[in-house]
Amino acid sequence: MDDLKKHVALLFVLVAFFLYAGCASNQAMTRAGTPPSGSKPPVITSYFAPETGIQRDTIKIYLAAEDPDGDMRDIGTQITQVGYGVYPTDWTYLGAENRQRFVGYLQWNTASNDPLPEWTQIRINISVFDRRGNQSNQIVLPFEFTLGASTVAPPAPFNQAGIPRLGYISTELRNPDLSEETPYRRWKIE
Repeated sequence: MDDLKKHVALLFVLVAFFLYAGCASNQAMTRAGTPPSGSKPPVITSYFAPETGIQRDTIKIYLAAEDPDGDMRDIGTQITQVGYGVYPTDWTYLGAENRQRFVGYLQWNTASNDPLPEWTQIRINISVFDRRGNQSNQIVLPFEFTLGASTVAPPAPFNQAGIPRLGYISTELRNPDLSEETPYRRWKIE
């Protein structure tokens, strides 16, 4: 009877762990706090990013946003990789000059320690948050790593000289086949 209790307890722990891991990997991009009534959220008015590229390329994600209250605080970027899952949200803090409106780009240097298989697909979710906790519309950008670089030039208003860099995306992608951090690992190079 004691063995049965131990097995049931172990099963309970395993189920609880996998439920927690599943919830954690599907976390929403949010900021703490409830926005006060009457405050207005920021709005992403325009955006552009290439849809394909080579691993180790530098990707520029162009954004334009405005906030009627003039209190934008940061940009949340969350990467989801097919076969791996959701990475933690990467935050880019906005300077005082960008609180009312901005046009600029986020820079992502996609080099990582893990070589990614060709055709690795990701989804980039981006929202802007203000200091009251309001979240803008969320944009979703598909991206795929291929053997050829994307040569698409950005459209207006992003085709002007001197577009400022707003910050960096620091997410480092992992190869699910090589990483011990994912339940999808199938083999490991020793």
